Amino acid sequence: MSPIELAIFISRAEAICAEMGALLQRAAFSPNIKDRLDFSCALFDCEGGLFAQAAHIPVHLGSMAFAMASIVNNTEWQEGDMLVVNDPFLGGTHLPDVTMIAPLFVAGELAAFVANRAHHANIGAIAPGSMPLSRTLEEEGLIIPPTIFMRGSKILSEEFSKLTELPGADSSGDFAAQISANRAGLMRLGDIVEAMGIPDFNHAISAMNAYGARLAAAALSEIPAGEYRFTDLMDDNGFGLQDIAISVTITVGDRIKVDFTGTSAQVEGNINCPLSVAAAAVFYVFRCLMPDTTPNCAGTFSHIELTAPLGCLVNAERPAATAAGNVETSMRIVDVVLGALVPALPDRIPAASQGTMNNIAMGNHSAPVAWDYYETVGGGMGASKMSHGLSAVQSHMTNTLNTPIESLESHYPLRVTEYSIRRNSGGMGQKMGGDGLVREFLFLEPAEVTLLTERRHRGPWGVAGGEAGQAGVQSLDGEPLPAKANFTVAVGQTLRIETPGGGGFGEK
Repeated sequence: MSPIELAIFISRAEAICAEMGALLQRAAFSPNIKDRLDFSCALFDCEGGLFAQAAHIPVHLGSMAFAMASIVNNTEWQEGDMLVVNDPFLGGTHLPDVTMIAPLFVAGELAAFVANRAHHANIGAIAPGSMPLSRTLEEEGLIIPPTIFMRGSKILSEEFSKLTELPGADSSGDFAAQISANRAGLMRLGDIVEAMGIPDFNHAISAMNAYGARLAAAALSEIPAGEYRFTDLMDDNGFGLQDIAISVTITVGDRIKVDFTGTSAQVEGNINCPLSVAAAAVFYVFRCLMPDTTPNCAGTFSHIELTAPLGCLVNAERPAATAAGNVETSMRIVDVVLGALVPALPDRIPAASQGTMNNIAMGNHSAPVAWDYYETVGGGMGASKMSHGLSAVQSHMTNTLNTPIESLESHYPLRVTEYSIRRNSGGMGQKMGGDGLVREFLFLEPAEVTLLTERRHRGPWGVAGGEAGQAGVQSLDGEPLPAKANFTVAVGQTLRIETPGGGGFGEK
């Protein structure tokens, strides 16, 4: 395959993922998918190896790339099948992220897979928004092991009803949108495979993996050989345990070995994460060091080895709760890996960004019209040698948008009374850390609220003498709230979230 033919193949595969995402967004009903864009789409070869993805959510895509092979190789596939899964210990991330996988058959032969993952605000958890302050996985909602719910292109009503008949949920439209996105992917990818033939298609994927491996090897060879260590601390587990360590040792040689030995054991609370989520964060950091043109395929990540003690915070065992592990712990893993690389690449590694997704979940299942709301809130990005940090943005493991005020207020009994930049919250330095956000909600109906946040005890660290960004704060009617909290509110109360700023770079 010539370089031009390979470039065209890569672009066509990525375009399929982008089209799947566009269809999913436009067909979905919930603000989480259609406004916040909390979804991801990807393509995999017949063995479950990633060969294309769109620029969607890093924590979704990296974890799918890590876990997909075990799912597809333990399933008896037939043409017209579609599988659903959300179990964090069997290929998922956390329960609200529901993944649908469909095989592509060409002339009766299995050729590839298409997949998408989308966040659902109600997956049957003990609290509205399905991001509870939980102790076990069962408290977080419906656990779906890899399950065929469509056979011969027909929905199996019993299996599908488990998804769509959760109390207080009205998610059938969103699940239908996910099905439609996969069908579009199958149609587009099928056209390519039929035109090329399966042998040439497989050869193209092999060529892509080899190309990705070469680009990755060249980029990673710029990291000086050696052993690099870093430890950072999670604020708390939500149940009284504070300063929970995530430690990493990165050994750079012929390969990149990332070892989380020294990390705290899994905890009571939901900041635990499966190894697939840790892998997503590690892959993300090293992908950021590669050229933009590097394909996001299995070969690109083949030089990276990941180990973590079984039962530790970043390789938790069932029945550990994981709702915040996917969103908060993944962000801290990025900070830890970046922190370790600072001595190796002092001119390339930025200061820590906000280090949290500032998760807000709320709703009322006993109201005349039950509702669930969930979103993440942006903050400050860390500064680098080249530039100041961006303000009021999502960073690292999330790539979602905010929920627009117009959409939020039209769907939920809420009013946004302030949405502004949190001025001077970024760390001082030669290059300033980005500022965080202020987002304030006025409740028009009683509700139950859960906050799962981090960087409330200490701000994001600076680099090369740059100062830390300000830690986040939150309050209800002016009374301070902890980093992780579950509480009820009455009509007229106001919840205020002030997100962290990014760290600064260089002495001022």
